[in-house]
Amino acid sequence: MMRLSSRPALATYFTLFSSACPHGTTAATSACSPAFILPVVRSMSSSSNLLASTAPSRGAGEAELPSAAEIASRLEEVGGNVAAAAKEASRPPDSVRLVAVSKTKPVELLRAAYDAGQRTFGENYAQELYMKAEEMTEDDIEWHFIGPLQSNKAAQLIKRVGLDRLRCVETVATAKLARKLDRAAGEVGGEGGGGERKKLGIYIQVNTSGEESKSGLTPGEELLDLVRTVADECPNISVDGLMTIGAPGDYGCFDTLAGCREEVAGALGVEPGSLELSMGMSGDYQEAIARGATSVRVGSTIFGARDYSDKK
Repeated sequence: MMRLSSRPALATYFTLFSSACPHGTTAATSACSPAFILPVVRSMSSSSNLLASTAPSRGAGEAELPSAAEIASRLEEVGGNVAAAAKEASRPPDSVRLVAVSKTKPVELLRAAYDAGQRTFGENYAQELYMKAEEMTEDDIEWHFIGPLQSNKAAQLIKRVGLDRLRCVETVATAKLARKLDRAAGEVGGEGGGGERKKLGIYIQVNTSGEESKSGLTPGEELLDLVRTVADECPNISVDGLMTIGAPGDYGCFDTLAGCREEVAGALGVEPGSLELSMGMSGDYQEAIARGATSVRVGSTIFGARDYSDKK
């Protein structure tokens, strides 16, 4: 049976979701230079320290937790799909980063994914991210923040996770948030390669579907204005790409984001290929890769359906 750890930190994690949540229910980028990672799934022996291969019921009405073996198998399948989609698009497999979206999932499942070779994880809630980052202290883990971030939580997120492991905030859509992130990154400081000051990578979120329910900037001048503001006023953060959620089934949203990249590259004076395109989730990541995605965010396909029953 799959057993959850009794570590105090895990108890604290579950407490987070049984208490009042300050983040609300709004739907959801080191510099994020492509340290592209596809899961390397290894054989698991009976003596492995992974969780056992059978998952128990969590109680009446609650979803079962997938086993470590199931997570490893799912990662292998998704990784194979990513590689195949990249090949079909005449791109190398390592040109696409797989971000395993682990929001609301216990640390044990992330550890199972880590042991199966996954190194890049995405979280939607600031408090959940830094609690997990403090539990999973491996230096080779990269965290992407992919949810709505209140500007008053930006500093705590950066300071508690650090610029070495917080590789990207993917959801920047206001100058206020950009400036808060810039100030916090400047205070944390540190040196990157070549003695240059380390920067926090960000993606600018674009509303490619035009839906009022979706966050992000409108393609065109609104987007370019923020890009110029960051380039001119925020020396401690770097525009490393663009991110969109898009409308389900509307693959034209991916084409729109790719077009935005051309315009942003021109505004920054860089090659379009140097900017990331974060688009595509569990239901459409292969189509997103076909249309140019360099980073896909896959959650439920790996970790199972999310359980929000304890969220307030």
